Amino acid sequence: MDDRHRFGLVVPKRHARRSVTRSLIKRQGRTAFASSAAQLLAGDWLLRLRSPYPTAQFPSAASAALQERVREELQALFVGASRANARAGEPKSTRA
Repeated sequence: MDDRHRFGLVVPKRHARRSVTRSLIKRQGRTAFASSAAQLLAGDWLLRLRSPYPTAQFPSAASAALQERVREELQALFVGASRANARAGEPKSTRA
């Protein structure tokens, strides 16, 4: 099995208007992927922000609340991917 992992991030400006917010999401995404890479299948992985973080709820891009929310969502995402990979590697049961 090839142990190569490649990771890409797409954080559109329309979903994270401030560059500091985009940088925070990218930095935390790379960190979360690096800590979860051992449990993931080798290959290309892409993380794409699909919905915006509301600026009304997180007025400061460097707020602890925003950092925690991003960290929690990324951890949940990679844990789910790890579980899906583990199930994909299990042998299929057959009926007698």
